[in-house]
Amino acid sequence: MVQTVKLRSRWSPEKRRPSFFWVLASLILPLWSCMVRYRFTPGSKLPATGSFILSPNHYSEIDPIAMGGAVWHLGRLPRFMAKASLFKIPVVKWFMRASGQIPVQREGTVRQSSDGNPMGAAGEVLRREAGVVVYPEGTLTRDPDLWPMRGKSGAVRLALESGIPLIPAAHWGTQELMPRYGKTIRPIPRKTIHVAVGEPLDLSVFKSRDIDQKAINEATKMLMVEITRLLAELRGEQPPSELWDPAKHQQSETGRF
Repeated sequence: MVQTVKLRSRWSPEKRRPSFFWVLASLILPLWSCMVRYRFTPGSKLPATGSFILSPNHYSEIDPIAMGGAVWHLGRLPRFMAKASLFKIPVVKWFMRASGQIPVQREGTVRQSSDGNPMGAAGEVLRREAGVVVYPEGTLTRDPDLWPMRGKSGAVRLALESGIPLIPAAHWGTQELMPRYGKTIRPIPRKTIHVAVGEPLDLSVFKSRDIDQKAINEATKMLMVEITRLLAELRGEQPPSELWDPAKHQQSETGRF
């Protein structure tokens, strides 16, 4: 297993500004810290300013909280792409808006903000100079050993169309806190979550090409290979030679299986 270290929480200009995140952090982090501790690889970092897309692996339903805490420790505010339908529920809408989550809805292959803003979700991220977590697998991995499975195009398409840096990441340990599709959290004993954040993916090879389905598929494979490499280092294990493909195993790609 690759060496990981305890990381002191960093304070970017974004994190220093008073916001609703301060309230969330004061309510959630003390309890969360009683259940988990973070260990980051020495090179793990996020840009101090500006927009980025963070794409981690996904194998437990508690992963968003785990990655939200990791992003906070790395000095940025955790935001996620959220279904526009959630913003139609009054209380949920207030919470999502106050915490800076980004509403998106799909119209064919085009993603736009829920108010019809033609800049779309990418424009919203750029406008806020925000970082956003996008799970490239789209759902919990179907791989029986919790390795990343074949990715979907959302994170890569967002990066290619906007030029926002795409940063691969991996974490390991949340399955001890809450197993895949588990219904309960197991906070005792305190769990360790290991996190590795890679360098932004080099997508320069695609700048001179049309952003067609072939290019998107190639870039998505690059992203998933890098996420798998980071996870293999955390686990100290050899990953499978081929990403798990639900279609080849007669599995649905949405919902539980």
